[in-house]
This record gives sequence, structure tokens and C-alpha cells, in this order.
Amino acid sequence: MKKETIATHYGYNQKNDIGAMAVPIYLTTAFDFGTSERAADRFCLKDLGPIYSRLTNPTVDVLESRLAKLEGGSAALAVSSGQAATFTAIINLAGAGDNIIVAEKVYGGTATLTMHSLKRFGIEARLFDSENPQNLRDLIDEKTKCIFFETISNPQISIANIDEIVKIAKEFNIVTIADNTVATPILYNPLKDGVDVVVHSASKYISGQGLSIAGAVVASKELNQKLKANPRYEHFNTPDESYHGLVYADLVDSFDIFILRAKFGILRDFGMTLSPFNAFQLIQGLETLSIRVKKHSKNAKKVAKFLQNHPKVKRVIYPALKEQNGYDIVKSKFKDGMASGLLAFELEDFESAKKVSNKVEIFSVVVNIGDTKSIITHPASTTHSQLSKEELENSGISQGLIRLSIGLENAKDLIKDLEQALEEI
Repeated sequence: MKKETIATHYGYNQKNDIGAMAVPIYLTTAFDFGTSERAADRFCLKDLGPIYSRLTNPTVDVLESRLAKLEGGSAALAVSSGQAATFTAIINLAGAGDNIIVAEKVYGGTATLTMHSLKRFGIEARLFDSENPQNLRDLIDEKTKCIFFETISNPQISIANIDEIVKIAKEFNIVTIADNTVATPILYNPLKDGVDVVVHSASKYISGQGLSIAGAVVASKELNQKLKANPRYEHFNTPDESYHGLVYADLVDSFDIFILRAKFGILRDFGMTLSPFNAFQLIQGLETLSIRVKKHSKNAKKVAKFLQNHPKVKRVIYPALKEQNGYDIVKSKFKDGMASGLLAFELEDFESAKKVSNKVEIFSVVVNIGDTKSIITHPASTTHSQLSKEELENSGISQGLIRLSIGLENAKDLIKDLEQALEEI
């Protein structure tokens, strides 16, 4: 089954319900067990049927099954935001006294989560260059629990050297987590290249119209065996007291134990639940994702070429252009050499960036990406404003950097809008 068909049909058969063509919205807090025996079986995980919508919901189930299939994974967990997805994936592996290795170039929320908030959980973040991961081996020790990176970083638009990262991780039997938000499962599937876990901010391209906040975690089909009997991940191999001594590794023949623990352990306790209504909106978004991402990519390439030739632009970052860093990876791994709808360009300084941002008419000054409408953002003063000067430099974000999320408008209109705005400097 091809991706376009998966995105519109997988996980729901209208002939098995009441004939509703759209996936029903199960807007309910709880579900009738029918018998006390069935209730008990569900609470001890003998039966994974619905209990309470904080944990499971049939509408959310459809979204999860489609995302898992689109990414080529074993199972998925949908949560309330992209931040929740990143947190869930990491905290499912690491705890107090552990460390994680994180790419220098990541989304601002990921940077503050890993470098600051997780520190309060006793988890240390160590930084590496995902484009040139030569120092990665030097950062790994017996307490390292995962390596986190973005396939296309936001907002720096750098392309991770995925093959090298995966190769090193396998040497040490460490789980890799890739944020595939910008590339989307339409353009690239990290799991097929050996990555263990994929996370998404589904609020972006999957939603498509800026309507819903959501996130997702997808586990690879091989992850069960990586976790089983691996001393790095003893919590998957020792009794879980909250389930009367259940050992997740004992269930590898029946369940995806990474997602099982994430759902019935972390989601149970932290409660970052996705609303079934939002899940319904995301299901609608998936149905048009393939068409939209291709249009986003084509428009972005046209805009990037215009900016590349503009005398007031110091540099353009868009890896679908030849001679750009990451171009060879995009050409060889991403569908038809497309690099999605996100690009960045650099002006002389903050004042120049501010003038252009204030002058555009079609672009909106917003911090979302992946919308049908085009968006302009100054990362240093918004999404990454909580980083120190040193952290900004390490992240590759200058005061003159502008991020563009290219929408579905006519590319000629977008170019004209940028052209007149650039006349201000």
C-alpha cells in the first residue's frame, strides 16, 4: 500500500462501523467495560481495549496506526504536543543520573527542554554536531541513554548525517531518536535507515492548517530486541512495581514495549493526552499531506532561488539547492530530492531582519511552521530567545537570520512580497 493510500484509509474501515466515511470522533472520557472481569483485565494490560481517554481512545487509535504505518514503524503514541512527544521519548529511556546526547541544531523548545528542564530531573544533555558527528563517540559512556537529532533542523535547516549517527549508535547499542517534523513521513522515513524512534510535532505539516496542537512518537520494528536484555535499559528488563512486577521485556513477542511503556506508564502519570477532536483534525490533515508537502517543497525551492540571487541577502539555507550542505543526502534519501517547505536566509543584522519582517504583506509574523499560509519568523528574538548568546552561536542562529515557512500560495506572489520588503534595507 502506497503512502497516499495509507494516509486516507489505513486503520479504519467504514464498512465495519455504521458506514460513516469519516473516522468518528469518540468524544468521551470513559468506556463501558461490560463486566468487572474485563475491567480488571484492561487495568493489568491483559486486554488493551479502551479504559479512559487519557490513555486510549478509538479516534486517537486510528491516527496512531496511520502514523506508524506511514513511518514504517511498529506502533505509535499520539500526545498533546510536539514537546510532549520529545519529552515522552526521552523520559521513556533516561532518568536521574543518566545523560542524553542532543544535536546542537534543534528547535528552541527542544533545546530548553534538554539543556535546562531535564537537568532538574537529573538528566544531563551533551551536545554534538549532527552534520559532522565525529565527536559523538567521545561523548558516550555507560550512562548514555539516547542520541537525539532532527532530520531537518528547525530553524537552521541543517541535514543530519543520519547514516554516521546510526552507525555509531549501533556500536554502543544506544537508542537513536529523530525528530522528523519538517521532512514528514512523506519525504523521508528515518526508521528505514536504522533510527529507533521518530518524533513529530504534528501541529506542523501533519495538521497543515495551524488548527491543532499535537505530537507523536513512533517506534521501529527492531526496537524491542534492542531494549531486551540491554543493561542500558534495565527498566524494560526489571519488574515495574506499578503493574505488580510486570517485566516489559517479557512481552516483546506480543507488544511494542517502548510504546506500551510510554502509553501505560508515562502517559498514565504525566497526562499529556491528545483530544479525540484534535486527533480527528489531524486525520483529515494526513489525507492531504502528500499533496501539500510536494507543493510546499516546490514553492520553497523557487523562493530560495530568488533569495540566493538577491544582493542584500548574505546567504540562503535550503538543502534542495545544489552546493548546499546536506544536498547529497537530500538528493539520495528524500523523495524526489525535495526538502519540504522550511528555509532560512541571513541579512546583515537584527535591524535589517526586523525591517523585512515588518514590511511583508502576504507573510504573517508567526512562530508556527507547516501552515498552508506563509510565515516569517526571527528565531533569535522569538523561538530561541531564551538561549544564551553562546547557545545561539552553537545553534547556528545569528541576529540576522530569518526563517520562512513557505505555504501553498502562488510562489510568484511570495517572491514579489519578499522583493518589496527587502527594498526597505
